[in-house]
Amino acid sequence: MAEYHYREDQGADATAPLFLVFHGTGGDESQFFDLASELLTGARIVAPRGDVSEGAALRYFRRTAEGVYDMDDLRLRTAQMVKFVTERQAESIPRKVIGLGYSNGANILAAVQFAAPGLFDATVLMHPLIPFTPPQVDLSGKRVLITAGQRDPIAPAAATQALSDYFAGNGADSILFWHPGGHELRQEELREAKAFLDAV
Repeated sequence: MAEYHYREDQGADATAPLFLVFHGTGGDESQFFDLASELLTGARIVAPRGDVSEGAALRYFRRTAEGVYDMDDLRLRTAQMVKFVTERQAESIPRKVIGLGYSNGANILAAVQFAAPGLFDATVLMHPLIPFTPPQVDLSGKRVLITAGQRDPIAPAAATQALSDYFAGNGADSILFWHPGGHELRQEELREAKAFLDAV
């Protein structure tokens, strides 16, 4: 697998937080790039482009149907992403490593946290779907915000609640924010993300 194509803003200085942002299915490295600078001013922003194509829509890992993941591919892509994030981290001396992902981007970000729980200090997972039981890992001291729609047809509320409970049960400071809609991003969850990141 080739190195990710990515977009980057170097940030205020060498110690600026490293802020990785992950697009949803059909998005690209520009989907949340400008938003990232509004959410975390002065951060070094890195936005990798998913390298899996599903009907010309970019993703970070393969699936065989809606909500059915190719688990072997997910393991490979997760290891690839851990390597990518670790390499970007080594290029500076960030005081924090922070991630934000939406939908498929939230799923690869969560998978990275399962595989390398010490890598990210804080994450924002927007409308994630983890349809499998994650491993038990130590997430003590980590902060996680999950935002979700109560009527999301792609990420069922029960699965979202289970993921939030998983993070809390493994030591993370886990916050779950609901809006009354579906899979779409809403202003109120972006405001919640901004407040969360400000506190980090």
